[in-house]
Amino acid sequence: MIDVRDLRKEYGEFVAVEGSTFSVDAGEVFGVVGPNGAGKTTTLKTLAGLLEPTSGTVEVAGHEPGDTEMRRRLGFLPEESPLYEEMAPLSYLRFFADLYDVPRDVADERIGDTLDRLELDHRERPLGDTSKGMKRKVAIARSLVNDPDVLVYDEPASGLDPLTTNYIIDFTRELADAGKTVVFSAHNLYHVEEVCDRIAIMNRGEMVAKGTVESLREQYGRTEYRVYTTVPVDGSEPTDRGHELVVDSMDAVDRVRERAAAAGGEVADIRTTEPNLERVFLDIAEGRTGA
Repeated sequence: MIDVRDLRKEYGEFVAVEGSTFSVDAGEVFGVVGPNGAGKTTTLKTLAGLLEPTSGTVEVAGHEPGDTEMRRRLGFLPEESPLYEEMAPLSYLRFFADLYDVPRDVADERIGDTLDRLELDHRERPLGDTSKGMKRKVAIARSLVNDPDVLVYDEPASGLDPLTTNYIIDFTRELADAGKTVVFSAHNLYHVEEVCDRIAIMNRGEMVAKGTVESLREQYGRTEYRVYTTVPVDGSEPTDRGHELVVDSMDAVDRVRERAAAAGGEVADIRTTEPNLERVFLDIAEGRTGA
């Protein structure tokens, strides 16, 4: 449903995105993560047809971004999404359904179903009198009024409380399970790890790593072993568990065991720490992996 080849976007002499290539299938959640200024929002706005690439090709649902038919098949949620605050959710969503020429009976059924799934009450209250979480839910509902095949969400849970955030992340997964193609960016890597099928890590405008969470862990992650000995060994630190030494291989663990035995002690415990996405991301962003 999405195919991007050698995407480049320049603003004058500044290169915001350089050489990005990726594809996303129907029913897949594809996460784009990276530090501020990495090129995430530029990439998503290009997918949505709001920015024209300097070079490269972008195809969304079989169409170029900006094509009228593509817009009918796309739902876009920007990070900042001002609403018409004097309008109530129902009238606001009907207004956007009219823009897409969705028949009123179809629109009302679709809007009602979406708001039910988002557990949004107070549908006749002016949006200006609602919480940030409710506004975000209405913005998500707006992205679905045309029943799009492709959804592009920029920080869908930005600034929300943990309960609302978890709900919106779960809802994102439900959309993919229903066959939608979802691309989104997020700073909370725990949620990215939970919901995404594949992830692209961006840094300084480039996609420096892509793959499933598991493949990124295997390729770039570092498994650590915390070894606790009953006697001090070179480099160890005293803790409540014993003398702790952190090493990166089982061979190193064996060497610690030999050193402890030579000092008249032994290894009391070994704890293994598997790399999570945050650790992998930080290592890649800071250039410690050779990515």
